[in-house]
Amino acid sequence: MAAQKINEGLEHLAKAEKYLKTGFLKWKPDYDSAASEYGKAAVAFKNAKQFEQAKDACLKEAVAHENNRALLTLYFLIHAFTALCPIVWLKEMQKLPEAVQLIEKASMMYLENGTPDTAAMALERAGKLIENVDPEKAVQLYQQTANVFENEERLRQAVELLGKASRLLVRGRRFDEAAISIQKEKNIYKEIENYPTCYKKTIAQVLVHLHRNDYVAAERCVRESYSIPGFNGSEDCAALEQLLEGYDQQDQDQVAEVCNSPLFKYMDNDYAKLGLSLVVPGGGVKKKAAAPPQAKPEGTAAPAAEEEEDEYAGGLC
Repeated sequence: MAAQKINEGLEHLAKAEKYLKTGFLKWKPDYDSAASEYGKAAVAFKNAKQFEQAKDACLKEAVAHENNRALLTLYFLIHAFTALCPIVWLKEMQKLPEAVQLIEKASMMYLENGTPDTAAMALERAGKLIENVDPEKAVQLYQQTANVFENEERLRQAVELLGKASRLLVRGRRFDEAAISIQKEKNIYKEIENYPTCYKKTIAQVLVHLHRNDYVAAERCVRESYSIPGFNGSEDCAALEQLLEGYDQQDQDQVAEVCNSPLFKYMDNDYAKLGLSLVVPGGGVKKKAAAPPQAKPEGTAAPAAEEEEDEYAGGLC
């Protein structure tokens, strides 16, 4: 079966090459017919599990479409790896970066040809592909996707992609960048008047800042959030005030109690982990006020007085 499909693929490649040849009676290559044959060859090679040949055929199909000025059909650049080749094969053959590069190229073409939605979908797909292999690249792709959506005033889609980028930054402990990314999320949620989610983003901000050992920035986040309708008086606000008080007083028990509450534990997993791993400065030794001196029982003489009495108990002689 595999050999038959390989032969079928080779036949389609040969036909495609014929369509591209020119001669005395044929001055212009038939790119449309050649693209069709390359596409059939790609499918045949895929069925034979010859993924490298399937990829090459698909890329030739894309070039034929490009030469035919059918730029929007360059969606095949995406399918060159991700649709025709299993993800397992892409990982084993270390082809994921190459696949992502092709997807980025396709997305740029979509933008140039006035189809930003398809461009954004392509970039998001690339981010998902590379997320577990190269999180830094995935963050970049998600941020690019968010920019495309934001330029199209599709803020809900934009903030969703920013959220993915923020979580990856937290997972990689890139807290400075994460703080900036979460602030962008919070600004968009405030703009679309999704205030309850703003409260959750404030919790995430505070946890990130405390992991940066920046208590002042964490406190400022809470203070600035008082301007968000409904925040003051919410359980989120009360929990954050309790958290900051415990952190400032170096009370690890109070901090742990807040971070183990359902409000924190049921956040996105990356932020819940930040809460559970939060350690107050100074090793968690709670600051204690000096204990007042204990009152002595009535009738008990002071030590100095007792010594004086003993000294003169036998008289002067």
